[in-house]
Amino acid sequence: DAAEAFRLGLANRVVPQDQLLPACREMAEKIASRGPVAVRLCKDAVNSGMEMDLVRACQYEADHFALCFSSDEQKEGMRAFLEKRQPKFQG
Repeated sequence: DAAEAFRLGLANRVVPQDQLLPACREMAEKIASRGPVAVRLCKDAVNSGMEMDLVRACQYEADHFALCFSSDEQKEGMRAFLEKRQPKFQG
C-alpha cells in the first residue's frame, strides 16, 4: 500500500485520493519551472540508467551533470540566485 511504499522510500509523498490530481499538478508545475535542458537530461539519466550497471550509470549521470553545468541554463540559474530573483530559462 501507499504507506508502506512511503516507509520503504519508494514514494516521497502520500496524499489522499481526492488530492492526487492537485498534488500531481503541483509537482508538474515545479518540474516545469526548472531549466528544460536540465529536466530533459535528468529524465534521460534516470530512464537510461535503469538499464545500466551501477558504475556505468554513475558515469552517465556525471556526464549529464557536466553538460548541465556548462549550459546557459546553469549560468542563468547562478545569475538569478546571486541577483535574488527567479531564473528566466529559455526553452
